[in-house]
Amino acid sequence: MSTLSVPLSPTQEEFIKNMVKSGAAANKADVVRKALKLLAEEEAVMTVLKAEEEFRQGKYFTGDLEKIIRKFPG
Repeated sequence: MSTLSVPLSPTQEEFIKNMVKSGAAANKADVVRKALKLLAEEEAVMTVLKAEEEFRQGKYFTGDLEKIIRKFPG
């Protein structure tokens, strides 16, 4: 596991301290890990929503996947 040093604003530092003090996180590192997990989940949700919107707009592939792949250079 690696360690990362990140400068924090006073507001961010206070937020982290309050999260630990309230018991919402075990320690400062736990707050950051939870924040990163939420960010990853948010990114996954946004990817699904984007895919759904593209599907509604008719931007999707149908048919044999191998034939579709052959149409693209690379």
